[in-house]
Formats: sequence, structure tokens, C-alpha cells
Amino acid sequence: MATTKTIKTLLADDHTIVREGLRALLLADKAIEVIGEAHNGREAVEMAEALKPDVVVMDIAMPLLNGLEATRQILAKHPAMKVLILSAHSDDAYVDRVVAVGAVGFLIKQTSAQILAAAIHKVMAGNSFYSPQVSKRVHDHYQKPDKAGGLMIKKATGMTSRELEVIQLVAEGQGNKQVAAGLGISIKTVEKHRQHLMDKLNIHDTAGLTRYAIAQGIVESSVQVTII
Repeated sequence: MATTKTIKTLLADDHTIVREGLRALLLADKAIEVIGEAHNGREAVEMAEALKPDVVVMDIAMPLLNGLEATRQILAKHPAMKVLILSAHSDDAYVDRVVAVGAVGFLIKQTSAQILAAAIHKVMAGNSFYSPQVSKRVHDHYQKPDKAGGLMIKKATGMTSRELEVIQLVAEGQGNKQVAAGLGISIKTVEKHRQHLMDKLNIHDTAGLTRYAIAQGIVESSVQVTII
């Protein structure tokens, strides 16, 4: 008798207790196998490349690289992978961006284990899955795809993927040396990226870049405490 193939799932969330809880909840479904856990967006991208999961359950607000940009990078290389966004945020801006980056589902973190498992099965079958709280807004997005609110951050601002990484790290309080080390580029290159960002956005200091990153949802609003 042939063995049923399990759905290989990667969990990405910066809170250990959330990842452990999700893993424990999904253990009840024998058809789902959690093959890895990432604690930031950059690690999620690396683990998706190394482990080749069928489904990635991705938080939005994570350090080093947010879940939306991590999703975009993963799907750019592996378009057949399925990314389910699991987030505490459900406002229109987040919902629009989830759709824009190519995720196949959006679940509110308060969702039950049964709903999460059902969502994983559904997206593996080629469908999308959205929590009832956001499904109507997703429908409205597709009915009016040209509304400015539905555009990806990158599309709206002309930012490159690397610039999105740099602005997040800058907004998280990292200096040029730390950013360079984290991204594996030179300090001079980081300085060029920062200058390009300031020119594109007409922003003239680090505090301004941080405020912009918070307003755009690139980093969590809690980062505001780092602004001087």
C-alpha cells in the first residue's frame, strides 16, 4: 500500500512560543509535517531554499526582513511554493500587500488549529484561503485592482528588494557596519543604498527613514521607540 505524501511545512515567526504552539497544534494532523522553523524573514528565505517546503506559514512582522518581502523573495525563486500569511494585523493595507506579493492565504493569529490545518490542505490543492474577517476585502481588491492601496510597497515607491532590506535594518536601529555585515555587502554599498532611498523618498535623515518604514508597515510601530 502506497504511503500518503505529507505536506512539508515551514513555520516562520519571531516568537518562539508561537512557533512551538503552531507545531504542537499541527502535530494532530498526520498529513502535515513541520520540517523547519525560522525566527526572522531572512532565515525563512534561506530555509525555504534549503528545505523546499510545500507550504510556508509566514508572520508579517519579523526582524531583519519582514514577512511580505520574505514572501516575495521566496516566490520569485520558487513560484510553486505556497505561502500562508498568519498575522495579528488585518487592516486593509496589510491585506492588499499580502495579495500583491503572491501569498495564497491570510489567517488571523487567533484562528483555530483546525482552520490552520484546513488552510494548509486547501492551498496545497491549488486554492486560496482567507479568514472570514479578510475574505471580503480580498474580493474587493480583485474587483478594483488598480486602486493605489492595492499596490506593493516596491511598486509604489520604486524600491529594489535590496533597498527594502536596507530600510528595514536602518529602521530597526542598525548602523551601516551592522547592515553591511548582515547583508554581506560593503559599508560603501550600504551608504549608497541609504542615499538612494533618501533621494527617492525625499527624506533627509535616519529618523525620517524610520518613520517612513513604520508608516508603510515595513517594520512594526514598536520601532518608534528607537527614533531620537
